Parts: sequence; C-alpha cells; structure tokens
Amino acid sequence: MRDRLFKEMEKNLALRVDTTDSEDKFNVFGRGVLHLSVLIETMRREGYELQVGRPQVIIKDIDGVKSEPYETLSIDVPEDVASKAINLVSLRKGDLLVMEHKGDLQHLEFTIPSRGLIGLRNKILTATAGTAIINHRFSEYGPFKGEFSEDIKGAIVSSAAGKATAYAIDRLQDRGRFFIDINEEIYIGQVVGENSKDSDMGVNLIKGKQLTNMRKSGTDDAMKIAPKTDFSLEECMEYIKVDEYLEVTPESLRMRKISFRP
Repeated sequence: MRDRLFKEMEKNLALRVDTTDSEDKFNVFGRGVLHLSVLIETMRREGYELQVGRPQVIIKDIDGVKSEPYETLSIDVPEDVASKAINLVSLRKGDLLVMEHKGDLQHLEFTIPSRGLIGLRNKILTATAGTAIINHRFSEYGPFKGEFSEDIKGAIVSSAAGKATAYAIDRLQDRGRFFIDINEEIYIGQVVGENSKDSDMGVNLIKGKQLTNMRKSGTDDAMKIAPKTDFSLEECMEYIKVDEYLEVTPESLRMRKISFRP
C-alpha cells in the first residue's frame, strides 16, 4: 500500500501523501473528491482493499484568523427549478452573486466554502431531476463561515452478522431507506440504510419469521420491498459521516461505523 501511494505521487503531481503514527494509515491530499475517487477506484481494480474516511478540506490559520477555501460555483438550470438549487446552496453557506438568463436556462453563480460542495452535486441533481449543469473552481481562502444548518439523517446500523432477510427488512421499511438487498451478507457495525430521523439506529436484519403449523394465505406474497439505494464510489465518499469509514474492496463498497456497540 505504502509503495503504491508513493509511486502514484511520481506521476500524479497534484497528489500528496503524508505518513502517520500507524504504518498502514495515510493522509492523502488531492484536488477534490473526484481526484481522490479516481485514485481509489484505480487501486481497487488493481486488487487493493482499503478503508477511507470522510474527505475534509484544509483549514488554515491566516494572520490569526481561522480560514477555509472558497470556490466559485456556477449552475445552469431550467427556470422552474432554479429556486431549489438556490435553496440547497444557501443551506451550505453559499452567497448568490449572479442570476441571469442564458438561453432557455437560468445561470446562477455563487461563492461557497469548499466543504459545502461535498455531497452537494447529488442533492442538486436530485432536486432538479438531473437537469442542472454544475461547475466550480477554487477562488481564495476566507474566514471560516461556521457549521451548516441543513438536516442530517441518522444511520441504520446492523447489530448482527449473517444474511439479511426479507421479513426483517419489510418490517423496518417505514423507518428509512436501505442500501442492501435481501440475502446479502452483512456484519455488525455495517451501515445498511438511512434513518428517517437524525439519530443512529441499531437493527437486527437477520431475524426470520417464526415458523408455526398455522398458515395464513397470501401473507408472504403481499410483502413489497423497495429496491435498495445504490451509490457510486464518489457518492459513498460524500455520504459517509466523520464517525464512519468506507470499505473499498474489488468486489464491494460498504460503509461502516468506526466504533459500534450493538
């Protein structure tokens, strides 16, 4: 792992790798989530297995003032959904600079802290039904703007290891959305879904239905389970919280709590 990362620095000039107290733990610096995800995907295809923490921006102390990087964000969207994009950027401490017509689209320009861009692209594309065209570039360092005011959903965490059953998932569907399929192998501490509330919830998804001699017609056939939510590597990196890791292997992408007690 160490040799592979340092070899990457020879040709990837925008990449920086720092060692830590642990031999198998590294701090990797890059030009953004996409830049880092390309490296991780390449290593994944080469057969490496690794754990990735949530991407963080570099906070600096400039003349005694806590400062963070700012970027210029431009969004081109249809006029009827422009307000949704403006609202999402405003929740991330973005300030609207330009609002003008560009053909059939509304052209919006903002200045926004770089940490506000983590996970923002997917939310805007969802809110605008995939019609938004998003670009951003680094602008400058400025005073730290404080924490964001947007809603943060809790995680649904597995408290048992084994294969997930349709019976257990069906009973918990009203509590949130799931990231796993029926009969998928899960383990203790794995993030298997998103809670509709802001707190984490431990669940036992391997629990099956109690078998009896009595049988009620049509009960199992009426079970309708929503399809799982699929994430790409980049989406997973943006989704995980500070207390979570993304486990990357050639076969799968799984999110888990760094420390979890069932």
